[in-house]
Amino acid sequence: MDLRAPVSSIMTSQVVTLDEMSTLKEAMVLLRKHKVRHLPVVNGPKIVGILSRTDINRLTFGALWDNQEDADDTILEMLSVPQVMSAKPRVVSKNQPIEEVARIFLTEEFHALPVVEDGDLFGIVTTTDLIRYMLPK
Repeated sequence: MDLRAPVSSIMTSQVVTLDEMSTLKEAMVLLRKHKVRHLPVVNGPKIVGILSRTDINRLTFGALWDNQEDADDTILEMLSVPQVMSAKPRVVSKNQPIEEVARIFLTEEFHALPVVEDGDLFGIVTTTDLIRYMLPK
């Protein structure tokens, strides 16, 4: 295990993204369908935010009480993706060493970081990617 290796060697390159003009209901569908916890929000190739499953769970009641889907739908229709996402997310470059990314996760309490190249989304690295890299195969 080489902690000086570039983060591009452990990141997820096939990123599921969300257009900033999408709805929160569309975001929920993507999160469930692809079994991911974070969606980089894009405007073309540029990243403008990140939306997590936790962001959406904070808005909904379905996880707390049964038969609340109608209330959840109403709440999700009232808000837009830009209102809920974390705008201007912390990003890392594809050549940044894995060790630096691990320190960001540790000190800044992120669970996912978009990986960019020249301002364009290139991938995403998550704590799961880091753990998978660190565990023996």
